[in-house]
Amino acid sequence: MSKADTIFVNMCRDILDNGFSTEGQTVRAKWADDGAPAHTRKIFGVCNRYDLQEEFPALTLRPTPMKNAIDEILWIWQKKSNRVSELHSHIWDAWAGGDGTIGKAYGYQLGVKYKFAQGVMDQVDNVLWQLKNAPYSRRIMTNIYNFADLSEMGLEPCAYSMTFNVVGNKLNAILNQRSQDVLVANNWNVAQYAVLVHMLAQVSGLVPGELVHMISDAHIYDRHEPIVRELIERPQYPAPKFKMNPDVKNFYDFTLDDFAFEDYQAGPQVKKIPVAV
Repeated sequence: MSKADTIFVNMCRDILDNGFSTEGQTVRAKWADDGAPAHTRKIFGVCNRYDLQEEFPALTLRPTPMKNAIDEILWIWQKKSNRVSELHSHIWDAWAGGDGTIGKAYGYQLGVKYKFAQGVMDQVDNVLWQLKNAPYSRRIMTNIYNFADLSEMGLEPCAYSMTFNVVGNKLNAILNQRSQDVLVANNWNVAQYAVLVHMLAQVSGLVPGELVHMISDAHIYDRHEPIVRELIERPQYPAPKFKMNPDVKNFYDFTLDDFAFEDYQAGPQVKKIPVAV
């Protein structure tokens, strides 16, 4: 059975059984359909570990839309874009401004150039340069939580920092996330950053190692609780086989057609999930 299922189920049970409810507190998020406060049950400081050599961390309790997840990670890390029309999905539409962008958030931040010791470049190119030229550095990281630009962001970054560390020939990574809507976003984020580690490893002559996912505030919204309770009782299946075009050696040459998931068996999709904004 997929290890990602086990990790997800254990996390959800911990939140449901031991989480703190924000009922009675003032909360920022509201339900999109009626504007009521969107309360959560949450736990602090979740650490989930995924061995990418063992299997691809795909949830099988329900299918994760892998192509859309990869499309978003390419939009952020490869295109370094903030324009929602450049995405195939509509997941960012609610946060777009009148100019059709999400402001100075996510991809915009990764495209900002800085003066590094090896030259002027953006954060992604700095990671690529270090993985090829100084792979055992302890300074290979990105951070898009730029306080100077927060007021001009459609949404302050949830997944905001990546730290990369090479051990032998394995590329490991830590994804730091300040907040996560567990039902909606957990495996979406896990899958897309697992793909990112695979991509960076391949173009750097390395192999993917471990993805560590740190979540400061892991929460389940009150209107999501019945859905989650049903979801975690579902049958579980083996993880799919992840395939990536081995001929791609330049990070910026990857396209959606270079990724495939074989034998992806999963339960039915969860539909009509209430949305908090």
